Amino acid sequence: MKTQLLFSFFLITFTLNAEDWPIWGKDGSRNMVSIETGVSFEFDPGEMSDDEVVDMQTTKNIKWVAKLGSQAYGNVTIGNGRVFVGTNNESPRDLGKKGDRGVVMCLDEKTGELKWQLVIPKLGAGKVSDWEYIGICSSAAVEGDKVYVVTNRCEVVCLDINGLADGNDGPFKNEDEYIKPKGLSDELNTKLDADILWMYDMRDELGVFPHNVTSSSPVIVGENVYVATSNGVDWSHTNIPSPLSPSWISLNKNTGELVGEDGSGASQFALHAAWSSLTFGRVNNQEMLFWGGTDGICYGYKNKTIKDEDGYELYEPLWKVDCNEPSYRKDKERKKIPYATPPGPSELIGTPVLYKDKIYCAIGQDPEHGDGVGRLSCIDAKNGNVIWKYTDVGRTISTVSVADDLVYLAEYAGLIHCLDANSGKVYWTHDSFSRIWGSTLVANGKVILGNEDGDILIMDHGKTKPKVKTVDMGAPVYSSPVVANGVLYIGTQTHLYAIGK
Repeated sequence: MKTQLLFSFFLITFTLNAEDWPIWGKDGSRNMVSIETGVSFEFDPGEMSDDEVVDMQTTKNIKWVAKLGSQAYGNVTIGNGRVFVGTNNESPRDLGKKGDRGVVMCLDEKTGELKWQLVIPKLGAGKVSDWEYIGICSSAAVEGDKVYVVTNRCEVVCLDINGLADGNDGPFKNEDEYIKPKGLSDELNTKLDADILWMYDMRDELGVFPHNVTSSSPVIVGENVYVATSNGVDWSHTNIPSPLSPSWISLNKNTGELVGEDGSGASQFALHAAWSSLTFGRVNNQEMLFWGGTDGICYGYKNKTIKDEDGYELYEPLWKVDCNEPSYRKDKERKKIPYATPPGPSELIGTPVLYKDKIYCAIGQDPEHGDGVGRLSCIDAKNGNVIWKYTDVGRTISTVSVADDLVYLAEYAGLIHCLDANSGKVYWTHDSFSRIWGSTLVANGKVILGNEDGDILIMDHGKTKPKVKTVDMGAPVYSSPVVANGVLYIGTQTHLYAIGK
């Protein structure tokens, strides 16, 4: 009887702590902190054959492994019994669809079995707008039986979580035409292809010019879904083809109709591309949105549109903060410092994080541009006042994590910083000696993230300089670890691991 009671207590405790991870950052705050306590960090990814098959007999605490393509940047999301991950098509699951594509896989949460996939043709614009073999750089958002994805073609699509297994639902009926690259005759696979309910093409509808790739992870608030457009510069990095196109928009989540556009005008001053995703939360009982700008400025908005004189529904900023130091933009002689140089200005690529009515965000550039000066800002979410800033940090493309009034930030050069969330005091730094693309996750008393060398770093959460354990995953880790329902998910460039006892 005692054993049964203890088991029941454990089961109830686990159930209370377990939670899905339905969007990038878990919820609208985008703060990658898990409340789950049953997560295991004792694992071994096992040995892999020459044809990239993991021998499960050599693994430890690995529930399942799913083969991805050759590159995977989009972060994992989990909801309603499904796991979603973005990749490319270099290990095609459907042999009828070969060649360079963007792919969003829907996997069974318990087994890792492929349920269906969205296979997306390329724009054909090359590195300018749809970089070859990059695949999907966005994270899916899950709500009920619907999945929202921003494709490599700069489209927002709403998908049926059941795929085509329950029929071709919704007003969109052209899946058979959509999946075909120009000049090929791919056929619809009702067992493996996605069911598109509606689609909104940001290039056609808004004249958006995505730079290099489309990268945005939707956030759902009420009846609306919010996405960044990736609008930016052309190959020259000096010309902005679409300066009047919005940097982010909201759509009706049920119909895909345009609800409103960003009214900041950031596109006119784009340094690179509008890649940062939207953050949502309530501040002083007011719904607010936050966005890290392609112009290096962080914006705060009311979650309400205002019609301008031309009839457009715009979200006008309540406040804005330049997250660059003045010396990053102009030197002592007041001369403009060129973009994509180490001492020059940066945009915001990582997503702003909302924690206790404060916004935390850091600047950075496309990894192609190398290292350079950075800054982490702590901003009052109510009025945009800068509470503190930290400049002894390099550029980052990562999103911070904030837990127990501690801020964790990984910079691109490989250093991880731990600071006081209220004062900006630095408690410790750790050098991973490898580039970092992903973001920190705080879970079960640990801080965890991956690096370009393929190491997963597991550090103690706290003010004291941590002991650091590393696990070699065998391939670069560019995405961020997440936790859902007692399972730790780590995606390398080629495989997704579901880790748990």
